Amino acid sequence: MLFYLISVLVVAADQAAKWIVRSNMRLGEIVPFWEGHLVFSYYENSGAAFSSFQGYGQYFAIVAAGFVAAVFYYRHKGELRGPLLEAASGFLVGGAVGNGIDRVLFHQVTDFLVFGKGGGILNLADLAINAGGILIVIHLILGQVKSSRIKRKQIKQN
Repeated sequence: MLFYLISVLVVAADQAAKWIVRSNMRLGEIVPFWEGHLVFSYYENSGAAFSSFQGYGQYFAIVAAGFVAAVFYYRHKGELRGPLLEAASGFLVGGAVGNGIDRVLFHQVTDFLVFGKGGGILNLADLAINAGGILIVIHLILGQVKSSRIKRKQIKQN
């Protein structure tokens, strides 16, 4: 249930934010929000991360669909269970679907968040994908810690 809740909330928030930006800002417009920390800057990216592969954005919709299908496959097999993996996969799928919608409908992705000075430009789907990645790393670290504890316990018993 956590997977579906996060996925739907990410897609809804991402698409709503992009609609607000497209409706209220001019392309290229910059609106300072929190000096030195966050700026809104309306940009349309027809490529991938860091504006690479410009003009090929619609092909990344196919990659996103494949990724989402893979997550559903592994969830069905029972390999993505537990709160951390449920949340992580929810953020990843929500982000992939959010950007995938833009790629299918507009052949480009609406970006508008610039953090810090001279940082890359992102959207909420990108942030969700980053959050999902971080949760997977946390899951892997916790798994290593648990495995190490079990090994130490076994060594002490022998």
